[in-house]
Amino acid sequence: MEARNFYLNRDFRDSDKSDVPRFKGQPKNKLEDWGQGFIMRYESGFTPGPIGFGVDGMGLLGIKLDSGAGTSGSGALPRNPITGEVPDEFSFFGWTGKAKVSQSTLTVGTHLPTLPVVYYNDTRMLPQTFFGAQLLSKDIRNMTVLGGQFRKTRLRDSTNYEDMTMFSDRSTGGMPSDHFNYGGLTYTWSPKLSASYFYGELENNYKQHYIGLLSTLPLTESLKFKSDLRYFISDDDGRSTVDNRTAQAMLTLLYRGHALGGGYVWQTGDTGMPFIAGGTNAYTINLATYHHFLRAHEDSWQVRYDYDFAPLGLPGLTFMARYMRGSDFQIGNQNANEWERDVDISYVVQSGLLKDLNLRWRNLSYRSSNTTDLDENRLIVSYTFKFW
Repeated sequence: MEARNFYLNRDFRDSDKSDVPRFKGQPKNKLEDWGQGFIMRYESGFTPGPIGFGVDGMGLLGIKLDSGAGTSGSGALPRNPITGEVPDEFSFFGWTGKAKVSQSTLTVGTHLPTLPVVYYNDTRMLPQTFFGAQLLSKDIRNMTVLGGQFRKTRLRDSTNYEDMTMFSDRSTGGMPSDHFNYGGLTYTWSPKLSASYFYGELENNYKQHYIGLLSTLPLTESLKFKSDLRYFISDDDGRSTVDNRTAQAMLTLLYRGHALGGGYVWQTGDTGMPFIAGGTNAYTINLATYHHFLRAHEDSWQVRYDYDFAPLGLPGLTFMARYMRGSDFQIGNQNANEWERDVDISYVVQSGLLKDLNLRWRNLSYRSSNTTDLDENRLIVSYTFKFW
């Protein structure tokens, strides 16, 4: 079980922009939520025999510690869309039945997908979940093959499953859907080189192909070069105008505890790269703490630095800073640009009574020429323990 204490404060720097959230007709100055979450997981083994069966479970409980109608809406706690009121607590339970033959496993029920075409969000107090079926096979040496269908999604601040919708900047049409079909494979030549292909289709919205290559090249005993290359082809699925091609590259040098990287995302086509809306992560290297940098025609770049303090005798302490900037797009028929700066500091207690306690501070600033500017802080304290 994981106990996760989550606090978010988002300070809006503008009051005259149309995208500033409003309460009783007036622009909000901030969003502020504080809550305590509990994430309980149970994973069974498999029964003996040629076909093994098992059942997994996930229980989620969120408790409001502080929030109000005028400051709610951060995505951490549910809220009434009319009054803004937040309940004192909310909960969810999801089950997953599973069956295994050799190295192939069929799962039906609650899923937390981490795929290029659908990636669940876990950046608030409780994670997003999907309901559906998936078949995963590792029977072919060095290859992982999977496919399935998701029928519903439960958002991170909700207790109920609902149909899936699409986000694609400047796309028109589309509709809520209860069919997201997906499949793909990953081939691993070595621990340092792998390639992937995936296909995803949100019925009546879009279809998407993905090709990716991950590699790590040792340059010296202490110096490594890592590359992450991705390419998406996205088109409409009959009820929308999705038209997008996205190429992404992230190159990183690693030296002992240091990691220095640079990335670039190119987009062509009439719309932005599509992905499932409602907080689901877009699989883009320039996905920041706040923004995704996937507006139509937008090209974006980033510089990122990570440091692990273990070589200095401080194991468990890590630091990350990155800067992302996007340009060559329009908002309201006006040329626009935007940038975000993120800082992440985390410490995991290494020993004693508080061993494995995780303390994290996330700070960001987002600025745009045509949308509201904001500053944000997140404080997260989490502790994971096993009952048996």
